[in-house]
Amino acid sequence: MYSILIVDDEPNYLVILSELLRDEGFEVFTAPGGAEGLDMVRNVDLDLVITDMQMPGMNGLQLLQAIKKINPDLPVIMITAFAEVDKAVAAMQVGAFNYLAKPFSNDELIVTINKALQHYSLIRENSRLRKAIHTRTGFAGMVGKNPRMVQVYELIEKVAPTPSSVLITGESGTGKELVAKAIHMNSPRQDKAFITVNCAALSENLLESELFGHEKGAFTGAVAMRKGRFELADGGTLFLDEIGEIPLALQAKLLRALQERRFERVGGSKTLSVDVRIISATNKELREEVDKGRFREDLYYRLNVIHVLLPPLRERMDDIPILVDYFIRTVSERLAKPDLSISPDAMRLLVTLPWEGNVRELENTIERAGILCNNNRIEADDVQPESTTRNLPAVWSNQMDIGQLIPEAAELNEVLYTVEEKMLNRALESAGYVQARAAEKLGITKSLLQYKMKKYGIKKG
Repeated sequence: MYSILIVDDEPNYLVILSELLRDEGFEVFTAPGGAEGLDMVRNVDLDLVITDMQMPGMNGLQLLQAIKKINPDLPVIMITAFAEVDKAVAAMQVGAFNYLAKPFSNDELIVTINKALQHYSLIRENSRLRKAIHTRTGFAGMVGKNPRMVQVYELIEKVAPTPSSVLITGESGTGKELVAKAIHMNSPRQDKAFITVNCAALSENLLESELFGHEKGAFTGAVAMRKGRFELADGGTLFLDEIGEIPLALQAKLLRALQERRFERVGGSKTLSVDVRIISATNKELREEVDKGRFREDLYYRLNVIHVLLPPLRERMDDIPILVDYFIRTVSERLAKPDLSISPDAMRLLVTLPWEGNVRELENTIERAGILCNNNRIEADDVQPESTTRNLPAVWSNQMDIGQLIPEAAELNEVLYTVEEKMLNRALESAGYVQARAAEKLGITKSLLQYKMKKYGIKKG
């Protein structure tokens, strides 16, 4: 629902205009003067201001200038007398969206309002997209030709044009948000907002406010009215990430919003209506959460109209070379290394690793290797997945006297190779050449151990 502020010192005019706009379905706020209107701009999440030009105290032009300092993008429509057109033109130069000279028809007003609201919606969406691009940490495209991924692509094509709710499941790092965006961008809602909420990142009270918005004074710190994600996603798509983490007490209100497309802001009594498509995602088994009483069954079925299951990377290993090539291209652009490449040995090693963190871990590994490699070529030694670097030495390394152990003339690569080979042999001997046990002692994967054994010519025992 769009929120409009009307500022005018004539009470009758405020009543007439506010009733007209409420009949058109807008949420209307009023102020009897410029100072009061400016205070409302500071405390309410508005989509449009309509102000009279001539008012005692702060006039319309002064109010416009003050508004532009607070929110340069907020559209302002000036109402002027016929003889004040020159002042209206001056207001346009300061940044007014448009002006209407009295007397004007209701139709003329509504058309101008709709144009201003459409303009502001586009500005907000463009700003949101720029922010999303700037803060993006996930991979930028769906890559892979494994049969299971092809099935996912085909399901997206079938589901996207419909308004049905979609539940995306899969391990962390498999690309659930990417699938949600693909569904949105291939739907009739593609020109509207795609709004994301991470249900695991906020406490119950903050999550409720984030979803449904709040009125001023609804709780400590609520210094202004704010719209929630449901309102911001009106006409578009709302992506509820980590839906399995939403508190049980909040699930009932969410269910009502999904069923009726109606809700109230926190601390408010006015019922708002929205048209939002819901896509949710989780790495939990929601059916098990239902059986354990931690997730409402009726909400589960409301969310799970269409189910998209993303396979883990270890079940689509044939996609790793394609993904690696893609990530090298994106990383080379980001790091300004146009000649970045990867050696056959490094590629062979990547295909053997377990990838507990899935595609996200693979992307991070390639980016880290691209930064650390020499001569813009990623070698096997540059590839160190996150899952193999979790247990790092601390106390003993601080106490070690490197001068007594390593000759001053020794080169770094010589030392690293010597130490690594000796540690491998020691771990294998103490583990009775049971590779899984030796890998655990070293804090690496069995696949990485096997690669290093081959590198140093160590026999399997």
